Amino acid sequence: MPDVLQLSHVTVRRGNKEILRDVSWDVNDGERWVVLGPNGAGKTTIVQLASGRMYPTRGTVSILGERLGTVDVAELRTRVGLASAALAERIPGTELVLDVVLTAAYGMTGRWREDYDDSDVERARALLAAFGVGNLAGRKFATLSEGERKRAQVARSLMSDPELLILDEPASGLDLGGREVLLRALSDLAVDPHAPILVLVTHHVEEIPPGFTHGLLVRDGVVEAAGELGGVMTSANLSRTFGMDLEVDGRDGRYTARARRA
Repeated sequence: MPDVLQLSHVTVRRGNKEILRDVSWDVNDGERWVVLGPNGAGKTTIVQLASGRMYPTRGTVSILGERLGTVDVAELRTRVGLASAALAERIPGTELVLDVVLTAAYGMTGRWREDYDDSDVERARALLAAFGVGNLAGRKFATLSEGERKRAQVARSLMSDPELLILDEPASGLDLGGREVLLRALSDLAVDPHAPILVLVTHHVEEIPPGFTHGLLVRDGVVEAAGELGGVMTSANLSRTFGMDLEVDGRDGRYTARARRA
């Protein structure tokens, strides 16, 4: 099988600014990737490229064996699950949480005239329950807390049984309990051989679930390090990526980082 996701010498320019510069990145079948970096590093741009929602200024992007610019992106996007703040803004606040998940089966963000059978409803409810928000199925999306919305979005991203799943800062806004529920569910996904290829974007090492296999560190639009997670998550690499002297510790598949004392 060809690479699930491949960015080859990709540059993204907006005006006179290069948001990404000569980025190359290969994601293979069975891998679970974390994309890590400070605010403004280019992580969101990588998400947009990887989900087929942006074209590079230079270089090539291939998703699930299809090269952007030579494929119908509307069809391609149905094969990619996505949870992001930008996508959440398109969901009507009056939509029921159950319907927020259901409509992902058609690549939509709101109910219209499409039909769903009992198995669709059962799957949507099961996904909401898996992320600890099953009791919110009958609520309107606008009434949820930020953390509840995040978990509902992750459930939504799995509704279409995607081949590639991209989660852009899914733990943002969650309290400690909510974060741990989410990370436990993502860890279960990571070790499931039938789960889609996973790409998790964050700027907190504490939000990396156990079971993830690879890491991509980005700073100022360039790749600082990429490869197997154990080799990437070093104090030297993280210090360079975040521009400060950090001490990184890994234990039982979880990571912490703190500034070194002078």
